[in-house]
Amino acid sequence: MSNDRLIVALDVPNVVQGLALADRLGDAVSFYKIGLGMLTGGGFALANELKHERGKRVFLDMKLFDIGATVEAAVRGIAQHGLDFLTVHGDPQVVRAAAEGKAGTDTKILAVTILTSLDRADLDANLIRPGDLAEITVERAARALAAGADGVIASPQEAARIRALPEARGKLIVTPGVRPAGAALGDQKRVATPAQAMVDGVDHIVVGRPIWQAADPAAAARAVLAELT
Repeated sequence: MSNDRLIVALDVPNVVQGLALADRLGDAVSFYKIGLGMLTGGGFALANELKHERGKRVFLDMKLFDIGATVEAAVRGIAQHGLDFLTVHGDPQVVRAAAEGKAGTDTKILAVTILTSLDRADLDANLIRPGDLAEITVERAARALAAGADGVIASPQEAARIRALPEARGKLIVTPGVRPAGAALGDQKRVATPAQAMVDGVDHIVVGRPIWQAADPAAAARAVLAELT
């Protein structure tokens, strides 16, 4: 088992705290996610430090969404830094632009389907078309993969259906909303345990607070990894 199946979300305010947490996690973790919450706190510098100085894998979770030319330019600039994963919204025109931007690099473009913090009531409030949330998620995944995404971000509850898609052959499924048994849900609404996520065909799980809020983050990370066996 490669421990890069666990991606730890560094949801702390700044690069200093991010590096301190990485120090505490040590060899227990080889893959980190850095998101928008740390962007103004040195997140991009942290990404480069972890990738190029410490030999870690890095998932830059920017969820880019804009006109095609802007997305393509942004992805082209980010991809030059050699980071492993980058997220964009799963709209096909956004995905196509991102695929153009990362061309010739090893950066994987992951398309966001429906955020794991949302349920059907949230989709109604956002004027998303009526229908079953899981079906909409799977359809968005299929369209994003057909448009050139290297993988998708989806809740573990939709992972098995996405894995069964013809478009998902050889593609990545990365799932936030994963909680060890007994952990608090926080703002997540569509969740599963690490073990169930693996059964459903997920390649990587993303876990944040249950690890970095633990008294011993390294031990918490190892406990999650133990659930993946």
